[in-house]
Amino acid sequence: MAIRNYLIEGVSGAGKTSVATELQRQGYHVLHGDRELAYKGDPITGEPIDLSLLDQDSLDSTFKHRHHVWDVGKVDKAIEDKSHAMAFFCGGSRNFPSFIHLFSAVFVLDVDAETLRKRLSVRPEGEFGSKPTEQEFVLQLLATKEDIPVDAIVIDATAPLPAVVDTILSLCRTSA
Repeated sequence: MAIRNYLIEGVSGAGKTSVATELQRQGYHVLHGDRELAYKGDPITGEPIDLSLLDQDSLDSTFKHRHHVWDVGKVDKAIEDKSHAMAFFCGGSRNFPSFIHLFSAVFVLDVDAETLRKRLSVRPEGEFGSKPTEQEFVLQLLATKEDIPVDAIVIDATAPLPAVVDTILSLCRTSA
């Protein structure tokens, strides 16, 4: 996608999709990882999981989250394209250790628990984080920081969206 590629991560409700949409609006190349790269699979091997073969009652929030992975081959292929100066991969995946080394920098959108609760409470039905059990799970992930990439640049995503995007772009320019 670009000469310099950036990963934007964070828990559900942190603002990844909003940041991606704003970056696109400003003319940047953006790949919505959760829409374009994601599937349910083994986070170590990448082997797809056929959810129809599993007991549907066992598919709780934790299972779905832990098996939300990105297609590493598609990530590699997108990064091989150097036709743009900068590109942003936005979304979360549990297999990020398989490809994180390909990025110029990794940003993690961070919010406080109160802000996250408010954001999750208005999520559309069917979107991850809209159900009370999913909300509690996401709040637990926020508290433990267990899915945060090491050495990521933490961005205060409680700020207004334009300020969040400006901060990310400023950091991208200074790391060039």
